[in-house]
Amino acid sequence: RKHRRKLPPTTAMTGKIPESATTAAAPVKSDQGWVCLGVITKPKGVRGRVRITSFTDKPDDLVAYGPLFAGPGGRVMNVALREILKGGVVIATIGGVTDRDGAEALRGIELHVPREALPEAPGDEFYQTDLIGLAVELTDGVTIGEVTALHNFGAGEILEVTRHDGDSFMLPFTRDTVPEIDIAGGRMIVAPPHDIAAAKDEA
Repeated sequence: RKHRRKLPPTTAMTGKIPESATTAAAPVKSDQGWVCLGVITKPKGVRGRVRITSFTDKPDDLVAYGPLFAGPGGRVMNVALREILKGGVVIATIGGVTDRDGAEALRGIELHVPREALPEAPGDEFYQTDLIGLAVELTDGVTIGEVTALHNFGAGEILEVTRHDGDSFMLPFTRDTVPEIDIAGGRMIVAPPHDIAAAKDEA
């Protein structure tokens, strides 16, 4: 999926640095080489179907990257899409699940694929999961920490940066604040607002 997320846990598709961001989402965090493409939210009916929130640009791309796993390195989930709803929600069946109790037991399971299952991001785009762990440098070259999460509380995407002493602070993820991302170099360059720039002295 492209840079904008729709909702919960771990990770994602591609995008460029946004001028601004508007969608709501839960944190994106590192899962050591795994990417979360969706989460099972609740049962649908009594025949074992489930509702899944897909994090891909097109909800039906949930099953486009090979087998889905129940969490990083978990068991394979044989997911078959049955219906596409609004808001990135799909109705699906899971292999071996034939009743509501079985579907209820799957509530909250995150569906992952290995990072290498995803195609290379085109041009100057990137995967959200690849932001996690990047060193955060000021424009003068001083390293102030690393990216540990990507949040969206409804008013735009926000980077969580953890300093070397373990404390963390938030930066708006916009082109003004993050003028450069160097995935290959393992870093991003930031120009933080003046009230956050003090992190340079505290790092």
